[in-house]
Amino acid sequence: MKSSGVASIAAAALSGALFAMSVTADLPPIVIKGSHFFFENGTEFFIRGVAYQQDVNSNGSTSTTGSFTDPLADSAGCSRDIPLLKELGTNTIRVYAINASLDHSACMQMLQDAGIYLIQDLSNPSSSINRNDPTWTTELFADYAAVVDAMANYTNVLGFFAGNEVSNDVSNTNASAFVKAAVRDMKSYIKTKGYRTIGVGYATNDNADIRIDLAHYFNCGDAADAIDFWGYNIYSWCGDSSYTVSGYDQRTAEFANYSVPAFFAEYGCNTVQPRQFTEVQAIYGKNMTGVWSGGIVYMYFQETNDFGLVSVSGDTVTKLADFTALSKQLALATPSSTNSANYVVTNTVAQACPATGTDWAAASALPPIANADVCTCMVTSLSCVAETGLSDNTTASLFSTVCGLDKTACAGINTNGTTGVYGAYSMCNSYQKLSFSLDQYYKNQNKASTACNFNGQAKTQSGSTSSSCSSLLNQAGSAGTGTVTTAPTGTGASSSSGTSTKKSAAGAVIIPRLDMGLLQLGAYLFAAGIVGGGMILL
Repeated sequence: MKSSGVASIAAAALSGALFAMSVTADLPPIVIKGSHFFFENGTEFFIRGVAYQQDVNSNGSTSTTGSFTDPLADSAGCSRDIPLLKELGTNTIRVYAINASLDHSACMQMLQDAGIYLIQDLSNPSSSINRNDPTWTTELFADYAAVVDAMANYTNVLGFFAGNEVSNDVSNTNASAFVKAAVRDMKSYIKTKGYRTIGVGYATNDNADIRIDLAHYFNCGDAADAIDFWGYNIYSWCGDSSYTVSGYDQRTAEFANYSVPAFFAEYGCNTVQPRQFTEVQAIYGKNMTGVWSGGIVYMYFQETNDFGLVSVSGDTVTKLADFTALSKQLALATPSSTNSANYVVTNTVAQACPATGTDWAAASALPPIANADVCTCMVTSLSCVAETGLSDNTTASLFSTVCGLDKTACAGINTNGTTGVYGAYSMCNSYQKLSFSLDQYYKNQNKASTACNFNGQAKTQSGSTSSSCSSLLNQAGSAGTGTVTTAPTGTGASSSSGTSTKKSAAGAVIIPRLDMGLLQLGAYLFAAGIVGGGMILL
């Protein structure tokens, strides 16, 4: 239970006061109830956000270099920019990509001190689901899990996006099946690791042909597979438009019965400049706040696309006209809010999954859980495996050869997001999948001595199956066409054990001790998020 003293501290934080504690204090927790965000004290939370990153593209296309700048590892940049974000009235930033191996503690502390939450994308330009050739693999899982591991214990992390504009037109909607699998597995991973509950969502573009199907698809079916919140990248309010001319009225009607929070993950059309941001009054006005939970302006940095609020040169920041206009509009915004205690959740039913057809190609059945243990167990059990160190071209050629010789040998690695038929090993890495196909061919050839060679690119081994692997392989089936329902063990991309330790925004791990006195224990509980901080889904 939270004491009245802690409750008063949380209330003070909402009015902008700093926490004066002997340990790093957490921001008040954000609670998801129905389709709205709330502070723990029941006050509704509206996102007043800014996209904060330079030179990044992780929206389902492939980067040739994979390079990007991690803004949360740049303490000098954060020190320069966060005071200006706070001056704008920002309470949330969106960052599109981070390097999970870097230290983010200084920037996260500065954000926390400024009362700013973070929505973090899990992908990056070199590790994301490619809309043109979608897959959900154990390698992607490990990369996404590394981001979760790096950020989950910072209690001002509001949530994660598992994808951004991956399916962006009718031609690539099949990719959504793989993104939804990523949502499912990342939600499961957060639970398995014993982290506090953190929402996982998706950010979509505004394509008239698929926007309804997209929104319904990610919300439909089992809640464990569905998004916790929905981000909408929308640029239809240009210049001094209006609620009806912009189409905001229609989008609001479309989401009136959505069962999870929805907000604008990007907004700020710049076809008319300087931007006046008159849409701010609509977003936080009475027509929209019953449905939408605010929005994130695109973007902080001025670049060639001309969306910047400021121009940055080294240590010098120059406010642009858009900064001043947005600041004025946000200052005037007075959201019509509902207290959590008075909010009766009526939109409890998820949307119906769209049927596959001409305009929608993602099946309700999702790709297999990206469980690396399944792949490791499979390779160990094989009698014929690929040689290690093969080039990508050689691997591709071998796939073509063996699958051409015997299509059934590749049934366990095939994947089809439209039919919803996936091999149990389709999420494994290339070496593992090739080895499985070679072994299937070898067995189908009655283990002929010539059937496991392929010009010296395959070899036999004495396969073995441990007791811990038996259940996984039985679920997968001898041909790899079964369904493995076992989730990964939670080791992910890091070596942490999954114990429920907590980390302050400064990055220090706080571990309870049995010899703590009462006051020490109280301080620990507060810092650990047990009596403050963290996101709770109701």
